[in-house]
Amino acid sequence: MNTIEMKGNWNEQKGKLKQKFAMLTDNDLMFAKGKKEEMYGRLQVKLGKTKEELMSIIESL
Repeated sequence: MNTIEMKGNWNEQKGKLKQKFAMLTDNDLMFAKGKKEEMYGRLQVKLGKTKEELMSIIESL
């Protein structure tokens, strides 16, 4: 999934992630231009997942 695709439906994916992982906050899921890697890092730490596992979860939503 590229950045444009992710940005386009991010609000929908963000809602699904919050349902699946109740401990996630809006700050954890903040998708800012140029800060995608920072967001992935926050999610990796919070969820205890690798980047590949995280990408797989997001793509499966």
